[in-house]
Amino acid sequence: MATREHPAGIVSEVSDIEEMRDERWKRHLPADAAVTWLRRGWRDLWTNPLPSLFYGLTVFLASIVFIVYMFRSGRDYFLFPALAGFLIVGPLVAAGLYLKSRDIENGERTTLRSMLTVQPLAGAQVFFTGMLLAMLMLLWMRAAVLVYALFFGIRPFPGLDHVTGMLFTTPTGWAMLVVGSLIGSLFAGFAFAISVFSIPMLLDRRTDALTAMGVSTAMVWNNLRPMLAWGAVVLALFLLSVATGLVALIIVFPWLGHATWHAYKEMR
Repeated sequence: MATREHPAGIVSEVSDIEEMRDERWKRHLPADAAVTWLRRGWRDLWTNPLPSLFYGLTVFLASIVFIVYMFRSGRDYFLFPALAGFLIVGPLVAAGLYLKSRDIENGERTTLRSMLTVQPLAGAQVFFTGMLLAMLMLLWMRAAVLVYALFFGIRPFPGLDHVTGMLFTTPTGWAMLVVGSLIGSLFAGFAFAISVFSIPMLLDRRTDALTAMGVSTAMVWNNLRPMLAWGAVVLALFLLSVATGLVALIIVFPWLGHATWHAYKEMR
């Protein structure tokens, strides 16, 4: 395999990247493909289930600690955009689940330790992608604060106990909900397109972060119907988790992680 040494001393896996760019990814998968991905993900979840369930438990506990911190530090106004932003960084957090699904395909047994210390073939490119996704999440949270200030000025956030009445019983609240939803949908669509397949790809191949995000976007665009269905499934299961006080994340998060790997593999 041909390589090229850059002045900074970084070895670029040129042939791998060019091969990935030239590869013909599948197009126009059926809209019900998401059902197949969920079924395969469910199978992987319950194949050697303890590592996956512990993974989900860790995500649940980390989420609870984060929420408690926001309340105790008086930053509860970040709760809703933070929950939405979780969908951005979720594919990155699920890297160990992709590893388990790949090992199941290869007839190997995955340990919890290997899932928590996963070594992507793309190396540090995963961390670069994670940094970009984290920055996007922070930008989304800041945009939410600016939208609030645009409609309610410098009025302090009334707290979650009173925010429902403020949003749903006043014309200003309804206007903010409409504008905020439109802006949030732009962030969500962009984040979903660049992240849904880029992290599995970086685990599976030697490539760079920007190429992976570009190919991920192309995969989503060329299979728009099944990916819209997949996005709706992810959102519905996440809302279910929120409705259960995030307890359902213990199962939902690893289930979606395993299913995402199968969605990526079906695109090849």
